[in-house]
Amino acid sequence: MKIFISADIEGVSDICHWNETTKGHEDYEEFKIQLTREVNAVCLGALKNNAADIFIKDAHESGRNIIHRDLPREANLIRGWAYHPYLMMEGLDKSFNCSIFIGYHSAGGTNGSPLAHTMDPNKILYIKINDEIASEFKINYYTSLYIGVPVVLVTGDRALCEEVKKVNKNIKTIVTKTGVGDSAVNIHPMKIEDTISKTTENLIKEAVFDKFIEPLPNSFNVEISYKNHNDAYKASFFPKVELKDSNTITFKSKDYFEVLQAFLFLT
Repeated sequence: MKIFISADIEGVSDICHWNETTKGHEDYEEFKIQLTREVNAVCLGALKNNAADIFIKDAHESGRNIIHRDLPREANLIRGWAYHPYLMMEGLDKSFNCSIFIGYHSAGGTNGSPLAHTMDPNKILYIKINDEIASEFKINYYTSLYIGVPVVLVTGDRALCEEVKKVNKNIKTIVTKTGVGDSAVNIHPMKIEDTISKTTENLIKEAVFDKFIEPLPNSFNVEISYKNHNDAYKASFFPKVELKDSNTITFKSKDYFEVLQAFLFLT
């Protein structure tokens, strides 16, 4: 059994402010530990059923947040960024049995989290795919499907988990918090860790992953809205991109990898 984990930070338990997610801030030190604990809970649950290989993509900001020494020895950690178009899914290939998303969060353009965003929060207002607001979950879910690896578990804020269920009702979700304006009502971290471990254990024990696979859309109509109009103007010179208005560009393709290539350079 080979498992891929994509780990972000804004959706882990108790985080509700950017200082808690950013290197250099005193608050951050506590929450990189919590991120590590929630990733560790996945590993411990998987290992109870003899998962042979666990690969984790540290997918937040610098890609240097998770404390590798605090994970089981079976855990392989991908740190930093190769800048492959898979981005938060760097390292995933067809050899994996399933993928799991930890610490994910609501999309930019929505109000489900005080830290709601998609890709670069300083640059992007929102991203749409086929006329629907796209979270990082949706982007990476499509990446996993593109490769043929089912996403079986997602953890994060309540609004994000509700989105997951609308996209694929079979994916297991674990709510870590409920966003309320610029605050969040958080479930106790130890309870979250226990739930992650037990849910992962059951998923790996059952090992019935076919039900998690769905077909990709036949085509992709992407819309990116930037905070600064000059970013949209610059992006409009990328192949196949059109300027929709002063802050918004569109991009169409039938190949999702081409969409990921565009995201790599446009976001």
